[in-house]
Amino acid sequence: MLLTKHDALLSDLDGVVYAGAEPIAGAPEQLQRAVNHGIRLGYITNNASRSPEAVAEHLRSLGAPAEDDSVFGSADAGVSLLADHLEPGSRVLVVGSGYLRECVQRAGYVAVASHTEEPHGVIQGFHPDLGWAELAEASYAVAAGAIWVATNTDLTIPRAEGIAPGNGSLVHAVALATGTVPHVAGKPEPYLFQHAARTLDARAPVVVGDRLDTDILGGNRAGFTTAFVATGIDTLESVIAAVPEQRPTYLLTHLSELFEAEAEVRLPDVVGGVARCGDATAQASDDGVVLSTDSIDAWRAGCALWWSIHPEQATPVITWSA
Repeated sequence: MLLTKHDALLSDLDGVVYAGAEPIAGAPEQLQRAVNHGIRLGYITNNASRSPEAVAEHLRSLGAPAEDDSVFGSADAGVSLLADHLEPGSRVLVVGSGYLRECVQRAGYVAVASHTEEPHGVIQGFHPDLGWAELAEASYAVAAGAIWVATNTDLTIPRAEGIAPGNGSLVHAVALATGTVPHVAGKPEPYLFQHAARTLDARAPVVVGDRLDTDILGGNRAGFTTAFVATGIDTLESVIAAVPEQRPTYLLTHLSELFEAEAEVRLPDVVGGVARCGDATAQASDDGVVLSTDSIDAWRAGCALWWSIHPEQATPVITWSA
């Protein structure tokens, strides 16, 4: 099976394990199955509003295996990034959750809430209660020259009700107001993935995620195998049109496919202008790809074919054979 080639599974949360407070159907059971096979498990999340302990408790309540130290979040990564620019004792304006404030204080900084306190740095993370006043405070401080760190730049987050604005949307508002670009700690930067692999003593992890621009890009930047699972934000249509840096090693419709034979889930070779995966095929048309079916095997074949024709990004027209 695919997982036998890897000693750890580094899984995203939103869109892979759960959507909002509810689990993705069958996902907790498949993660427990991985642990039962001796695979080390780490959760990589850009969510900076909750502590690892709170995230692990939520996962356990859904039936997923989770230890407090198996959750790697962007709040701690953001504070580590602050340390590259600020000395302990510096004043830091915290725009985000109470947990983010705790991380800042635990690192030896003085957490402040207003630009009038002349902060040396600003750290911005997501919290659903953030409003205009907090974003304005961040803008004033950044415009005055404070070092600005964003825990992550996810433009959207999946919720049970649908897709909602993420931290990146709020960061973008401050960027537009100030003409400044933040330092970014979370995905798609490789730090979280590499730190998790070191902590788990993993030599060959596989990164699983639903977002090309964070999970897959970050896993690729870290030098790890990546697997896209179609249960969250991005779609198979967006995968085939992805830029090279965001192209995954594997395509999955569900976490259960981690236990299929590696040869059955990898992107196939292209021979004579045709890619075959299982019983499915993909052939080139004038402006895109013709798939034999709408199955995941056909999409695997289509991606392999299209990427062989277009090493750089291009968007194909997808049709199906009669």
